[in-house]
Amino acid sequence: MSETNAVTKPDSRDEAALLPPVDVIEDASGITLYADLAGVPRDKLHLHVEGDALTIEGEVDLEMPEGMESSHAEVGLPRYRRVFTLSKELDASKVGAEFKQGVLKLSIPKAEHAQPRKVQVNVL
Repeated sequence: MSETNAVTKPDSRDEAALLPPVDVIEDASGITLYADLAGVPRDKLHLHVEGDALTIEGEVDLEMPEGMESSHAEVGLPRYRRVFTLSKELDASKVGAEFKQGVLKLSIPKAEHAQPRKVQVNVL
């Protein structure tokens, strides 16, 4: 899996966006990806798999309490976007996703042809 700059259509995807921090862990069965998407509610999180491209997008929804205004903001952009190119060894049709407390967990298993397998040796 690698990160890529995807070709985008002329829409909201062309807007500037934050790159969310991501951890990728690989084991014999596939990869697990953890993305930090602080401030993104579930209804504003969008995942897309198209061909070999995995896109993570989310809109930050942090409302200020009434009567208060921010004097300093560390985050100046209201959205996250990150695109990855998936290896042919991964089965993009079986992506599993969980979202809890601002952390997105994606599980992508290896394709059957890329799974480790035991070869039986026959004695003649």
